[in-house]
Order: sequence, then C-alpha cells, then structure tokens
Amino acid sequence: MSAPPTTSRGPRRFGWPQRVFSQVLLMQLAIITGVTVLVTGLFLAPLSAQLDDQAMRRALAIAQSTAAQPQISAALQSTEPRPDGAVQAAAERIRRATGAEYVVIMDKQGVRWSHTDASRIGDVVSTDPSTALAGRSVMEIDSGTLGRSARGKVPLLDGSDRVVGAVSVGIAYDSVRARLLATIPGLFAYAGGALAVGALAAYLISRRLQRQTHDLAFSDISALLTEREAMLHSIREGVVALDRTGRIRLLNDEAQRLLGLGPDAAGRQLDEALGEGRTTDVLAGRVTGDDLVTVRGSRVLLANRMPTDDGGAVVTLRDRTELEYLGRELDSTHGLIDALRAQDHEHANRLHTLLGLLELEMHEEAVEFVTEVVGVHRATAEQVTEKVQDPLLASLLVGKATVAAERGVALRMAAGTLLPDRLVDPRGLVTVLGNLVDNALDAAAGSADARIEVGLRAESRTVVLRVRDSGPGVPAGDHESIFMEGWSTKELPAHGKRGLGLPLVRRLAERQGGSVSVSDAHEGGAVFTVVLPEALAEPEQLGVPAPGGHGRLADQERGQQRVRTSPPGERSGPSTAG
Repeated sequence: MSAPPTTSRGPRRFGWPQRVFSQVLLMQLAIITGVTVLVTGLFLAPLSAQLDDQAMRRALAIAQSTAAQPQISAALQSTEPRPDGAVQAAAERIRRATGAEYVVIMDKQGVRWSHTDASRIGDVVSTDPSTALAGRSVMEIDSGTLGRSARGKVPLLDGSDRVVGAVSVGIAYDSVRARLLATIPGLFAYAGGALAVGALAAYLISRRLQRQTHDLAFSDISALLTEREAMLHSIREGVVALDRTGRIRLLNDEAQRLLGLGPDAAGRQLDEALGEGRTTDVLAGRVTGDDLVTVRGSRVLLANRMPTDDGGAVVTLRDRTELEYLGRELDSTHGLIDALRAQDHEHANRLHTLLGLLELEMHEEAVEFVTEVVGVHRATAEQVTEKVQDPLLASLLVGKATVAAERGVALRMAAGTLLPDRLVDPRGLVTVLGNLVDNALDAAAGSADARIEVGLRAESRTVVLRVRDSGPGVPAGDHESIFMEGWSTKELPAHGKRGLGLPLVRRLAERQGGSVSVSDAHEGGAVFTVVLPEALAEPEQLGVPAPGGHGRLADQERGQQRVRTSPPGERSGPSTAG
C-alpha cells in the first residue's frame, strides 16, 4: 500500500532537506568525500617519509661507492687538500655523474678535501663527522652550508682497512619535495575520479530510492507506517499480504481470526501456515476470479486477491457466514411459502369436498374422507417418531416429508432405520441431514417415480446416515468435486452463492472424526453416506437404562419432554443446502 507524496509542505526553508532522496544523496556524498580525503591523506603521509628514506639511501649508496675507490684513499694520504687536487677532481666527477648536491671527502680531522664550493676546501666540515670517522655509516636529514639535504656518510678506509677519513654525500631536499609535489596532482586526479564515480553511483542509488519511496519525506513514511498499522488492525476485513514466493508478510487481527492463525504465521509459507485446501489455493492465486467463496473451519469467507508490483499480492477476506445462513434461511422460507401456498390450495379443495359431502347429507362418506386425510399425516408422523427418537431429527423429517409431498416427491424411511435419543450433537446432525435431504429433493423433483429414502441407524456409538434419491445421480468424475466450495449444478439463489452445503457437511463430519461419500444407487440416482463415530452418548452418561425392555418408551418420553421444555423461538438453525 502506498500513498501519494505530500504536496503541501509549508514555507520553503533552507537547511537539511526533508525528502528521503535528498537526505540519502547528501549523506552518501559526505561519506564518499570524507573517505576520499582520508584515503588521500593516509597515502600522502607515508609517501613523504618513503621519499625521504629513498633519498637518504641513495646518498648512502653514492657515498659507499665513492669510498670503495682505492685511488681516493691513496690520494688523501699522499697529497694536500687543493681545489685542483686529485681528490677534488674525483669527487666532482662522481657528483656530476650521480646528480648529488655535493660529495665531500674529509680526513680524520674533518678537513674537507673536496666540496662543491672550491673555496671551502681545507676548512673543517660544518657538521659532526665523528660517527663516520668511528667506522659507522650514517643516514640523516640535516642542514649544512648548502642548506637542507638528505645525507649519507661512510668511513673511508685504506688498503689495510684503517679509517683514514670519511665521505659525505648530500641529495638536495628540494628535489625530494619536488617529487612529492609532482605526485600530488596525479593522486588528486585518481581521488577526484573515484569521488566522481562514487557521486554518480550515489545519485543513481538515490534516484532508485526516490522512485521506490514515491519521493516521500522521512516524516511522511513514519506517518504512513503508523496509519497503516492503525488501519490494518482496526478494519473489519481480513488483510493478508504475500511476497513473490508465497510467504506471508503480514496479516491483521481480523485475518488471524478468520483463518484461525496466530501472529507467528507472519514470515511462514502460505502452504505451511494454512495447509492444503481451497482456501490456500485462493490466497495463493491458484484459483482466480472475483469474490471467490471458500470455507475455513466453520466460516464462509469471500476472498479477493490483488497482485502488487513486486510480484506479491494482497488478499482481502470478508466473513459471509451469517449472510450465507440468512440467505439459505431465505431460500428455505421461500420453499416453505411455496409449500404452504400449495397446501392452502389443497386444504381449500378438501374443505370444498367436505362441504359438498355434508350438503349432500353423505355423512358417512364425509367421516371416511376426514379420517383418511388425517390418518395419512398421522401415519407419517408416527412412522418417523417411532424410528427416529430424537425430537429435532424427527421434527425435521416430518417437515421435509410435507414439503416433499407438495413437490411430488415421496419421502420414506429406509428399512432398519432406528436411532435412539442419545445424540451428542443433535443440531450438527440436523444440519447434515437437512442439507442432504434438500439436495436430494432438488435432484429427485421432476423425475419418474420421484422418491427420497432416508436411513439412520446406530452401530454402538457410531451413527450411519444414508440419503438416496431418484434423481439423475452424480457423474463418477465428480464424486470428489461436489464436496469442493463453489461447485454446484443449480442456478444461483437470491444471495448469489452456491456450492457450500456439501463442503459444510464434509467439514461437520470430519470435525467429529467421520466421513462423507457419494455413490450410485442400483435403481438410478445417488446415495450419500455419512459416518459419524462417537455421535451417540453412552446410556449411563444420560442417567437412563440401556436400550431394551422399556428403553424405547423412556426415549420417547424424554424426547417429548425435551420438545415441551424447549424455550420459545429456539431453532435448530437453517439448513445449508448447496
């Protein structure tokens, strides 16, 4: 979910920008510039020391090469220090060849025998030569008569390895500084190039961030997050957000309630959190369409799925359980109204017949007619209550028999039907039986010799329910499909949805550890079989003697008492025929 960027931001002020794009860009530029300056400084600091060390080592190498020439030590011992002497000539030749600033050769008293300035020959050197005259080499940066220089000093030995003097070579420090300064422009060029590339990368990243955040300010993002959390957890519709892999990113409180999930479902895969089934297929997008109906537990949900730009999806869920019950109750009411209208017409015909018999003074025929009419209904009710001792189920079957008769369908009890009044959940069985009888009535209506056969029997604590109709039957390939939400061969009712009755029957049966199946009848039509383990309570749990002897009479008396003591307006709930 996203919102358009805020357009009104008050008066323009100079200072720290508010938009995410600008702030991130400035921070990245500051970081890149700081890193570039730091790296450049860290590179220049050791470079200066490295250049100094190179200059001193070069001076020391020149001094060592000079001291290694035997003719210089021999001339130092056999001649006098003169500007045109052999020592001065050799030293100048070496200085010009190596590019050194000076090459000074001295005796053991520190008197110069060579110098760049010939007038200084014969004078004592300006710096302390004692270390070199003591036989040790020296590298240093020091200042002398020619200014600051990188120096190397070594002892001058004769053929017997005795110290007869020293050699001091200097490299002008200005040349070392010049090399350092010559390196800086190239280094700055590299640093500038790196800074430019970093700035470009920062700009491109910030532009991408600008598009992804819709050019919002940080305050806007914080406000949107707060508003989103408040909205998600306050609306009365379930909201589930999924990423491109089918993992749950978020779900609000209503979605947790409707799907029976906890807060820990966020971050889990949809199939792992919900398990297999139509609900998972609808949320995952494997079933497409608008206003898709699915059943989760005892709830009827209406789902709509909207893909998002990142490959995920947002699914909204609405609870239609009450609406479905109301719609199906409305369907039942319409059916009852039609049945009452037909019954009223038939009752009027019977009254007219009775009136005619009385006017013709055919009193005996009138009595026989009334007895026959009343006896049919009484026989049906007695037949049902004798075999089905639970008052709720018996009342349901008597009512359904009346509706079936008005639609030209015969409803009868199967041979061997006997159900004691020991049901653990009579209302659940009423819902199951009502759905199956309504479906069978719709299927059998209009067929030749239209009939419905209902069988109920107890096997220990297990109840086995069978409903057979004379309709066209169920194709073999659809024996599993008819128990899926949304599958139906009927026209849409007033509430606009079908295909929920049989899935609810299966869920009610499975909730009690039972099962429901469909098969083909031998004489045509379909047979629905529901097995409900432990649907009957033990006789001792009800405080009555076990069946046998006066057991049936006790069941009948208890059933009559339950009917008399039922509070006004109590209903078994509408059937949810699909």
